[in-house]
Amino acid sequence: MEKNPVMLQFFEWYCKPGGSHWNFLKTQVERLVEWGFSHIWLPPAYKGTRGAVSEGYDVYDIFDLGEFDQKGTVPTKYGTKQEYIDACVTARGAGLKILVDVVFNHMGGAEETEKVTVRPVDPQNRNKFIGEPREIEAYTKFTFPGRAGVHSDFVWDQHCFSGIDHAVGEEGNTIYSIVNNYGQSWELMADSEMGNFDYLMLNDLEMRNPEVRAELKKWAGWLHGLVSYDGVRIDAVKHINPSFFVEWLDYLRTEVNPDLFALGEYWLSDDLPVLLNYLELTGERMSLFDAPLHHNLSEASMQREKYDLRTIFNDSLVAAKPLLAVTFVDNHDTQPLQSLEEFTEQWFKPHAYALILLRKGGFPCVFFPDVYGTEYCGQNKGATDCEICIPPLNELPALMDARRYHAYGEQVDYFDDPNCIGWTRAGHPGIPGSGLVVLVSNASATKSKLMRLPEAFSGKELVNIFDAADRVLLNETATGTFMVAPGKVAVWVLSAA
Repeated sequence: MEKNPVMLQFFEWYCKPGGSHWNFLKTQVERLVEWGFSHIWLPPAYKGTRGAVSEGYDVYDIFDLGEFDQKGTVPTKYGTKQEYIDACVTARGAGLKILVDVVFNHMGGAEETEKVTVRPVDPQNRNKFIGEPREIEAYTKFTFPGRAGVHSDFVWDQHCFSGIDHAVGEEGNTIYSIVNNYGQSWELMADSEMGNFDYLMLNDLEMRNPEVRAELKKWAGWLHGLVSYDGVRIDAVKHINPSFFVEWLDYLRTEVNPDLFALGEYWLSDDLPVLLNYLELTGERMSLFDAPLHHNLSEASMQREKYDLRTIFNDSLVAAKPLLAVTFVDNHDTQPLQSLEEFTEQWFKPHAYALILLRKGGFPCVFFPDVYGTEYCGQNKGATDCEICIPPLNELPALMDARRYHAYGEQVDYFDDPNCIGWTRAGHPGIPGSGLVVLVSNASATKSKLMRLPEAFSGKELVNIFDAADRVLLNETATGTFMVAPGKVAVWVLSAA
């Protein structure tokens, strides 16, 4: 039987610049395999508008992986093209599957301006025009002089974009819809948020242009020829016509990698039906991050004993579509000082990881600082020099082992107490020693539950992975009383002794 997969997001927003990240990955491959990770999601590898300090989401040139002198640097924030290739080869050679980060919504940093016909729109309702068509000068022509046509001679110009937010010589930012061959309207989106949320930032790609679609297919094939990636993490999918991904993913699975895994970031924490609709519109060709569950985990950590743990999976994607949900505790967008900041407090992280690692359903993704820790400074809501320290999660290795060796078989839930929930896993006959018991508590007092495992466990002793002295001997009906300390999580597995 295949062991449970786990993904690691191998970066955070505040990874130190200096071009050492790809080389660091090479040194960590053996450790990640030992921990039980099966997949690693890597940050965008291409040149961003901010050059050596760019995280890669401000896309400039997707064909420059740290190879050309552009935006003031040859290497990206993470290293050179060859270092990237070497790291991917090392990781895949050790059995890790690679997910590359794909940012197709926008580009920035064009070299040349053009005269562009546009109409301004209401930023709160992009379907509402607030002015007549007029001509502006805008940076919409990308020639990539540092690359000089190597890998691709495609020139991006105004016909490749549907919107921009800046006119040369004008103060401030206004969202403009570009009047082009496709009319004066935005592309169709999956939802009516902001009227139409096609436009997010910078130069918005025009997916109705067949030359744009062809270039993005060409790039995907070119990149696979370099690093043989196993999957794609797709940024900001709610701002892109879902029909594009139907075409693009079908192309990749036909021409590039038939087993390609696709994961979309549709950021919406409180409207599960919208996520389900997006999955339907794309024919379930991709999984989605379970943003609603992340929201619940963060809320539970902040509300502490006031939070009803029985509702932790309410309106979550993993509850509705367990095979298409990628569950996570935090990521680079939700970490402190980020625009989508909604962090899970440290005391609750063991609980949160138990909830995504040790249950059926969902593909869990672990966040880089929870393995390596991080320290950084920044600005937040007007304050300066905010100092942030996220330590490694001490409980994570034990939880990873519990998933790898024990979290198999049928699941029975004990969601009968607002401050203490639990479940059992029955184990799998093909995995000796599998099966477990979990209790998660936010209570201010010790909690206990009478819990039962299958008959095969009768007379067996279970031990708490966090406290070797905490042992429970099951009776002849495979039943035992399990106790968890105030505000803690406990996991019992079969004792080796």
